[in-house]
Amino acid sequence: MLQPRANWNIYETDADQAEQLAKDLQIEPLLARLLIVRGIKSKENAAAFLHGGTDRTHDPFLLDGMTRAVYRVRQALERGEHIRVYGDYDADGVSSTALMVFLLRQLGASFDYYIPHRVREGYGLNKGAIEAAHTQGVTLLITVDTGISSVEEISYASELGIDVIVTDHHEPPAVLPQAYALINPKKPGCTYPFKQLAGVGVALKLAEALLGRWPEELLEFAALGTVADLMPLVDENRIIVKNGLARLKSTANPGFRALFGVAGIQPKDANAMHIGFALAPRINASGRLHNADDAVRLLITEDMLEAKNLADELDEMNKARQLLVEDITKQAMAMKEQHAAAGVGAAVIVVAQDDWNIGVVGIVASKLVDRFYRPAIVLGIDNETGLAKGSARSIAGFDIHKALYHCEDLLEHYGGHQAAAGMTLTRENVPELTRRLNALAEEWLLPEHFVPQMDADMVCSLEEVELKTIEQLEQLGPFGMGNPTPKFVLSDVRCQELRTMGKERQHMKLSLQCAVEQTAVTLDAVGFNKAAIIPWISPTASVDILGELTINEWNGLRKPQLMIQDIRISHVQLFDWRGAAKLDEKINEVAARLASHDGTQQAQLALLTLNDRDEELRSRFGGQFAIWGIERPGGDGVVPRNELASQQSPTAITDIVLYDLPADLATLAAAARAMEGAQRFYAVFQGELVNVGNLPTRDMFKTVYAAVHRHNGGLSSGAFTAALSKRSGLSADLIQFMLDVFIELGLIRRTNSGYETEPVKSTGKKELSSSALYQQRQSMLEVEQALLYSTTDQLHQWILNCRQPIKPLMEDIV
Repeated sequence: MLQPRANWNIYETDADQAEQLAKDLQIEPLLARLLIVRGIKSKENAAAFLHGGTDRTHDPFLLDGMTRAVYRVRQALERGEHIRVYGDYDADGVSSTALMVFLLRQLGASFDYYIPHRVREGYGLNKGAIEAAHTQGVTLLITVDTGISSVEEISYASELGIDVIVTDHHEPPAVLPQAYALINPKKPGCTYPFKQLAGVGVALKLAEALLGRWPEELLEFAALGTVADLMPLVDENRIIVKNGLARLKSTANPGFRALFGVAGIQPKDANAMHIGFALAPRINASGRLHNADDAVRLLITEDMLEAKNLADELDEMNKARQLLVEDITKQAMAMKEQHAAAGVGAAVIVVAQDDWNIGVVGIVASKLVDRFYRPAIVLGIDNETGLAKGSARSIAGFDIHKALYHCEDLLEHYGGHQAAAGMTLTRENVPELTRRLNALAEEWLLPEHFVPQMDADMVCSLEEVELKTIEQLEQLGPFGMGNPTPKFVLSDVRCQELRTMGKERQHMKLSLQCAVEQTAVTLDAVGFNKAAIIPWISPTASVDILGELTINEWNGLRKPQLMIQDIRISHVQLFDWRGAAKLDEKINEVAARLASHDGTQQAQLALLTLNDRDEELRSRFGGQFAIWGIERPGGDGVVPRNELASQQSPTAITDIVLYDLPADLATLAAAARAMEGAQRFYAVFQGELVNVGNLPTRDMFKTVYAAVHRHNGGLSSGAFTAALSKRSGLSADLIQFMLDVFIELGLIRRTNSGYETEPVKSTGKKELSSSALYQQRQSMLEVEQALLYSTTDQLHQWILNCRQPIKPLMEDIV
């Protein structure tokens, strides 16, 4: 067995419905099934999803406040007023600011922009920045990706004669600011049909309203911010990103071209993943470590050399950010382990440290959630003010914003949503915040909440995985939040050619084949950072793999490939070490893996001796491993043979080394059943080979008996055996065995003159199988055939069968 790291939720579809949709749209059945899984079931809706364009966007004037905002901007343009765009320091805020810069340039406005410093000013509007705007002659302030919670600051701006137009997408507070116009699709009473626009999406709708047309030329910025802010790629967001990506593929924007260059990406290959994992981190690095002005300048410059220099700077900042995140993450994880050892924060992780950079604590919190699957808060403490500022990331079932609401008396500021939040509090309140959040988790969460969930669209077969199918799957994109890359479960496959890859050998590559049917179909698979799983997969395992289908292109050759997300093995595994060298090293390596819990949980190793070799094992391995033996010959239980074993329960043992050969198969079968929790068996079967050969046939016994009867003591025992061996071709050992069986059964006797038959009347009819010698040889033969001479597949099947006593022990082998 191999436990997956997450619970799999596999969706089901109506096969007939999928077949009809595939026929109607002339698409692959797999694509039709995926559309249905995602709730797109009619021919019309499916066609619109796959091929629809910008005609399916919504009227910007459905956004409450849009009419008033457009009026005020046009008024400012007519009067020649100075406008200031007030943005935010993350990628959504930066792209929103850049979009507004290009828009206001088109409109011929007098304008500038301002983004607050993350550390010195923090998130949102602040009175110092507003006062500076007033001093510099600003009469209209347009916020992008911020402002919805700035009640006091906007009131202050009004007092100074500055009108404020808020464009934002964050959750509105109970009390809204008294802005000149407030545009937010989530605002109470707003009838805009799509509520999940990014901050840059709201800015795009303002641009659309002002221009009176769909602003195609601004979609690059809108795509960047939408993906970077992890907004769901459905409805209007999908249209924005899909069309924005199309423009990025041939972009003339110097900033984007320079970003692609430092990221090593060809613009023509751009996809949503490149935005999320290559462009956005570099944009964000500017605001996290320095000032987001550099990122805005990169996106708005028209000079290629300046763009190249700025992109290089952002790339260096991103590298520094990565090192900083790595360092703080190590500290945070060590702190978490210390807390766990002290019994603190078992359900909700809260870690705080002086001078942690608050620009990266959100990333660290995400890494803690990924590692421990617990809500996590990471705080950086300012030594001068004593304030702890930080970020929270949560798991399904624990609304972190709601939890912070219950603790708001401890907080100076907080905000966010159910999955992520930011907060400020005093150093002294951190322990109490930890206590209260854990109390809430104990109240709100069940044990199953602490198990990660992984969704899969469907189970598919290797035969269904073809290049043309994977190519059609791209029509479902762009992929991201709300529209994830399709995930498939390949069931009952066998892993072949497992090997590591990568600079540090941290990745794994393998070939998949069907484990149930013999087919020639194979599929390459890659698991990033999953090399540690390799030793847990036996060659005979029937494996279920959850992953994403991609196309691997190399030297002009295009092949389907599976990117592995998770693996599970639902049956007992066998690792065949018969005849292997360096057995002690192998056993020690298993023990080390089990001790580190790398790939398994609460695993326990035991060596099982079936032939009273515990003294040898104790001498060989000392007290490193638990040693178990059979209860008694022919018994149905196991007993501890050393101190470590006496501290175990046999049912808790997960990994069993079958060290030596049993006297009979029933003994091993009983021991295996007694250790019912075993997930993995390691077949060693050390010991001298008896090599009993074949069991004599009934005709062979007749030949020997007839010879005894014929000579009836006329030859010495040695001469008799030699003569019979020469005449019959039977080995002397085999003849001697049959003679011994006859003697045991009382059919013949050995005298000084040789072998003689007993009178039939005195012996009666005897069955050969009633002989103890015969039974012993039969058992030894069965042991050798089943445990030594069997193939790995046969031995594996025998172990599976022996744990189910209703099946014959030697089924499919003897």
